[in-house]
Amino acid sequence: MKGLLMRAAESGERLEMIYMSAKGDISQRVIKILNVNSNSLKAYCYTRKQFRTFKLENILSIVPFRQHRRGA
Repeated sequence: MKGLLMRAAESGERLEMIYMSAKGDISQRVIKILNVNSNSLKAYCYTRKQFRTFKLENILSIVPFRQHRRGA
């Protein structure tokens, strides 16, 4: 996971993340990583339209963002 985070921070690529808050709430977010350290990352969250800090241990899943297209 750390390699993906570092590459995304360097390239500016958006990632799609499933995250569990400290309260146990689960959310799906689209983020752009600004900085990664040993136990957290700073990112712009497109879902909340705010800069946020996320704990690495609370990331349940993270993958490159692919826009979902509907219809034929």
